[in-house]
Amino acid sequence: MRQRSPLSFLVVSIVLLLLIGISGCNKSPLNLVGRSETPRQPTAAIFVSKQSPVMVSMLVNPEQLSALPWSKDLSKLKTSLLTNTSIDYKKDIQPWLGNEITLAVTSLDVDHDPANGLQPGYLMALATAQPEKSREFVDLFFSKRVLAGANLAIEQYEGVKLIYENQQETLPSKNSISSTSTKNKGEQIQNHLAGAVVGDRFVLFANEPKVLREAINNVQAVDLNLTSSPQYQQATKQLPKSSLAVAFLNLPKVAQWQGLDLLDHIYNSQILSLIGDSKGLLAETTFITKKEVVPPSAELSKPVEALQYLPASASLAISGSNLSNLNESNLAQLWTQATTAIFGSKEDVAAKWLQPLAEIQQRLGINWKNDIFNWVTGEYALGLLSREAQTDPDWIFVAEKSDATPLGISHLDQIATSRGLSLNSINLDGQKIYAWTEITTTPTKSANKKDQASFTIDAKVQGVHTTLGKYEVIASSIEAIDQVLKNKENSLPNNKNFQASIAAIPQPNQGYIYLDWTNSQQILERHLPILKLVEFVGKPFFQNLRSLTVSSYGNDTKMLKAGVFFQLASH
Repeated sequence: MRQRSPLSFLVVSIVLLLLIGISGCNKSPLNLVGRSETPRQPTAAIFVSKQSPVMVSMLVNPEQLSALPWSKDLSKLKTSLLTNTSIDYKKDIQPWLGNEITLAVTSLDVDHDPANGLQPGYLMALATAQPEKSREFVDLFFSKRVLAGANLAIEQYEGVKLIYENQQETLPSKNSISSTSTKNKGEQIQNHLAGAVVGDRFVLFANEPKVLREAINNVQAVDLNLTSSPQYQQATKQLPKSSLAVAFLNLPKVAQWQGLDLLDHIYNSQILSLIGDSKGLLAETTFITKKEVVPPSAELSKPVEALQYLPASASLAISGSNLSNLNESNLAQLWTQATTAIFGSKEDVAAKWLQPLAEIQQRLGINWKNDIFNWVTGEYALGLLSREAQTDPDWIFVAEKSDATPLGISHLDQIATSRGLSLNSINLDGQKIYAWTEITTTPTKSANKKDQASFTIDAKVQGVHTTLGKYEVIASSIEAIDQVLKNKENSLPNNKNFQASIAAIPQPNQGYIYLDWTNSQQILERHLPILKLVEFVGKPFFQNLRSLTVSSYGNDTKMLKAGVFFQLASH
């Protein structure tokens, strides 16, 4: 049976350990891990080329997660990932493993041979706390590979012993010792897993010995490694204190690796960090630009008052200030870059991810950006509300009034009437509202054919709007706007989950996107079927997810900083 490489152990575990580990919440030791005054940075970056597309580092020892409620899941994960490798994690790895595990894609094509396509180079660096034990582990591991039938070569390179597998071999070099008989000269070498212990600090594994040689070269020639990259230096300055994990991406290289077109790009690198919180996890990211961009929207020191008109049961809420400049914002530029690379077009593809909002556009014949957002210069809040007997959610949009508001509302009324809807004034608990109504007639059958035909008139409300104080409120139904009028004390700002979520987001900021996972899960699964697969893979995480909140903040014109807070269940 083919044995699983330790490289696969890292690739999977670095993601799943975090997904499981961060689910520990307020009783998690993550709150106590490494509370340093200066941001932690991956030490293994010295092995990684500055041309690397991506580097991901876990900056905490897995054993520091063992006190979590999900420690059983962690143990199962370690066992399953090491199946058929002859490795016992507790016996062979745990005694020497330090506080860093780094994985990097070092090169898009290791052999630079177009005939066999792109052959990425992968490097894994594990910090060692016990150098002698880690050397014993590497020797023991490759000895077991020989017993399993592998062909090995041992090479001294710049004072470092490299051990690697060969599927086919050429004659060995002068400083190379082969563990198997030599083949005919000229046969192509197909190298596999390679390992080395570098100094007293790191154990390295790679999918090619060439990757290890280049990693050693990167340490000796400082201008070659990632720490010498101006982009990386600028990005790491943005790292928050006590990061649990860090990922750095060279966006043009990532796009090339994935076969995407990123010709006219504004953002050229990204750094992502994970920080433990008493109520969950904050993922903070910074996008670095190659030139100055339009200043971000005005920052807010507190949530907008427009949120008071959204019920506490809202499954999705988006709030902020000034939608009229949305097209020119740094967020819009980032969105355009991402969608152009992924979909090959600058067209508005938000409908691919925000299907409920796209369906509203189609049903009412409006365009959110052109017909509504353009006249919203003050506060705003948009909410989606789930209804039991209804497949599609209700929605509520609240906008602070300005001089442009009357013309904007009149334009919406014109669109409604042009689509055959009637504009009717209705009194709802003393509040005057205007409804866009579709009126239909249905013949009523009569037992006596001589009787005059009679009809039943049906009125289906497609949308309503009204004025409340300094705000204009637009909603999908009378029921939705009735919740606005009756639930002033039970509004979203009074929701404890919402309060906890936004408390973790730095202030001031440009507003929030708040998603109540419990209330929105079915809606999202219906519109994004792949989500069920993601939930299955990260089951311990999603079982404990309560909400997530997204926000952008900072006023630097050369970067875009944002955070996503995952609120998790308390234990």
